Amino acid sequence: MDDHSELKYLKIKGRVQGVGFRYFTRQNAYDLNIKGWVKNMPDGTVETLISGNRENIREMIKRLMKGPRRARVTDIEEMSSNNIDETFHDFSVWR
Repeated sequence: MDDHSELKYLKIKGRVQGVGFRYFTRQNAYDLNIKGWVKNMPDGTVETLISGNRENIREMIKRLMKGPRRARVTDIEEMSSNNIDETFHDFSVWR
């Protein structure tokens, strides 16, 4: 990553499963040229790893906090990405 890129590993909490949240995340990632992945977790949260331009990452987090129409995001927790050394070429929805 260059000086203008960031990598964020996020846990999104609230009513975020069964409301199209992963597909909302993918569409916004495409719109903002962000790479990475998103997946539902067994505890009812959604986790996402996003990589891209610092300004686009900030905008992405704002959009995730709002979520799709039927979602209700209560918190976005930033998790450690220190040991993550992945290169992404696109944005994937994991099952």
